[in-house]
Parts: sequence; structure tokens; C-alpha cells
Amino acid sequence: MDLGAEIVLALIGAAMAAGFVDAIAGGGGLITIPALMLAGVPPAGALATNKVQAVFGAATAAIAYARAGHVDLRRQAGAAVLAFAAGLIGSLAISALPTGWLRPVLPVLLIAIAAYFALKRGLTDADRRRRLSPAGFTALVVPVVGLYDGLLGAGAGSFYMLGFVTLAGYGVLKATAHTKLLNFASNLGSLAGFALAGQPLWLIGLAMAAGQVLGASLGARLAMRGGARVIKPLLVVTCTLMAMRLLWDAF
Repeated sequence: MDLGAEIVLALIGAAMAAGFVDAIAGGGGLITIPALMLAGVPPAGALATNKVQAVFGAATAAIAYARAGHVDLRRQAGAAVLAFAAGLIGSLAISALPTGWLRPVLPVLLIAIAAYFALKRGLTDADRRRRLSPAGFTALVVPVVGLYDGLLGAGAGSFYMLGFVTLAGYGVLKATAHTKLLNFASNLGSLAGFALAGQPLWLIGLAMAAGQVLGASLGARLAMRGGARVIKPLLVVTCTLMAMRLLWDAF
């Protein structure tokens, strides 16, 4: 697909903004998918191309958090592999699995997540009592969210985040760091599935990746500096906007 230089530059700028937001609270696809569709990319191609550039942003954020000591990549390797596999299966099963019933449920779930992070007291960067062991979290939560990421993707980071905070007992910043690692893994698996179907526009996606890397670097830096004070409000806003976008698409 041949796009003009001005459109490509605009897409790179959108990717930079998306990478910044995604590294802190997720929801970067709210920016990049509409931008790709406005540029004339068909919906299926927009979803697949979005995965190309999103992988780079998630990887950049995950590495930044790991370097700062907020996530141990070696200890999380098993969960990342499982998230990759689930994302791959989800993307390959899009045409085989019914997902229509999920679409009216998603806005409700996202609004509930926004309300939880907005109203729940005591959500700080300090760890809390966990309700699931690390092995239990990996076995029960990771494959479900990873599969969803491959199937639909909208809000997957918010679901990882909610799981880490409510079930694993992580503080907000630590949960964000671990979310970015698993988001990267399930995004990569999903991208592999889209690649097998030949849907991504690779040149556009790789051009946008440059913006993603820069935006994610800045976003991760701000999140680590501000912690829960920065992450929680942006998470509430992105969840609410995602819910509104899904309702708009539905009606």
C-alpha cells in the first residue's frame, strides 16, 4: 500500500503518542488503529499493522522497567512464553471462535476497571496481600488474557493490570512493569498469527515502530518517576475512552 510521506509522518507521530500512553496505562491502540484506518488501511490490515508497531513499544517499555529493577525477566520467562502461545492461538482462531458475545460485555468490564482504580482506596506502589500464587496466576490468568489479546486485543493491558493488582497483590508500578512484559509477549504471538495470514503492512508498521520506541521510552520514564500518582489517573482515562470507543462502534 502506497501512502504519501505526510501520512507516514502523521502515523509515526500517532505511534509516538500511543507508545507514551501504552507504556504507562495501556490503550495505545485507541490512537493508532483509528489513525491507520483514517489513512485508508482496511480494518483487518489496521489491526495486524497495529500489532507490528505495538510490539516494539511494549518491548521498549518492558526493557526499561526491567533495567530499573521493576520486573525480573528471567523469573517471568515462563509466563511470557505462555502469553506468547495464547496470543498466537487467539489470532489463529479469530475466524473459528465466536467473539460477538464479548463485544457488548467489554465496555462494561472496562468501565468497572476504571471505577476500581478511581475509587479503590490504598492502591499505591506498595505490594499487598496476594490471592494467587505466582504459579497459579501464570496458569489461570495469563493464558486467558493472552488468548483474548490475540482474539480482540482492546483492553488486554488493563486486564493484565487488574489481575496483577487484585490477584497477585502487586503495587501499581510493579503491576505496570509486569503488564508490559506480558503484553509484549501476547502481542508478539498475535503478530505471528497475523503474519501467517499475510495481513500486516510491514513497511508502515516498522516506520511507526520508530515513534513507538521513542514514546514508550518517555512514558516508562514518567511512570517510574511518578508511580501510582501518574499511572492510576491515566489508566482510568484510557479504560473509559476504550469503553466509549467500543460503544460507539457498536451503536
